[in-house]
Amino acid sequence: MNRQAQAAVLFLLGASLLHAGATDLYLRYVKAGLQPLLLASGAVLIATALATAWYERRKAKEPKEPHPHTEPRVSWLLLLPLLALILVAPPALGSYSATRTGTALQEPVAYPALPAGDPLPLAVADYAGRAAYDHGRTLTGRRVALTGFVAFDEDGTPYLVRMTLNCCAADAQPVKVGLTGRVPPVLQPDTWLQVTGTYTPRLTRDPVNDGPIPFLEVATAKPVAAPRDPYDETWNN
Repeated sequence: MNRQAQAAVLFLLGASLLHAGATDLYLRYVKAGLQPLLLASGAVLIATALATAWYERRKAKEPKEPHPHTEPRVSWLLLLPLLALILVAPPALGSYSATRTGTALQEPVAYPALPAGDPLPLAVADYAGRAAYDHGRTLTGRRVALTGFVAFDEDGTPYLVRMTLNCCAADAQPVKVGLTGRVPPVLQPDTWLQVTGTYTPRLTRDPVNDGPIPFLEVATAKPVAAPRDPYDETWNN
């Protein structure tokens, strides 16, 4: 691979990063807050590619060396990440990863008062933290609505799950809420559900890391479309 070919690969890789960052594709790889860095990286790669092409074109006008340097063939491996980014858009992590990874639920620093609403839309992690560590004090008497995908433990108990990211999909971890009450009799793993219900003191331990998994007493449940960003839990995502 000569320098001109390397410049072309860098240009295509940079253009692919810009395309991913300007669309929802990047949300399959990194958290939403990293979009500016992704766009900046794409711009830097394109600028580097253009500078390399300009330098090589200028160098081509100079006298040729008697023994030109040959780039190693291994440099063609630079095409692999480019092809992976263009051709393979991985699905968001789902029930398979959730049941093999321990809950990421952490004790909240505080439990701010909940706003008005019936049902009140809550993030899975918000409900789980209040239910597991605050014993449902701020949830008592409130009807809440949670959205997540379905997963099952080894005993067939259904969980409502959302995956959380620190940086990218490689470090994704689940937060799980067990479902009891009026749970639909037929559920498929990875089905996205919006459930409404009330707090119940029932709690179990995650068999993977012994973390707490609180439950929700389900009143209604309906399938919903997967959100635009499956890792970013905002109500209108």
